[in-house]
Amino acid sequence: MTYRKGELSKRAVDTGWPYQVALPADACTGAQYDVVHNFCRGLSLCACGHYFRRDDIGYNVFCFAEKTHAEMFREKFGGEAIEPKRSR
Repeated sequence: MTYRKGELSKRAVDTGWPYQVALPADACTGAQYDVVHNFCRGLSLCACGHYFRRDDIGYNVFCFAEKTHAEMFREKFGGEAIEPKRSR
């Protein structure tokens, strides 16, 4: 797969930001989008998250470099911690 200059690969995201939290997509849209992203200011959040579907529900994945930041995020918004193993 070819990436644009400076674009992170899936592997680079999963390696550099291994603490990942999945939130239902509906929980981070509209007005809640600003709430979620304002909370993440100053945290080790990767600019490149990803999305997946499971049981007809879409999930946005927020990737953090520091475990404590991922735990703070999960405690605030719920969601589930996931392993960074996507198909490459």
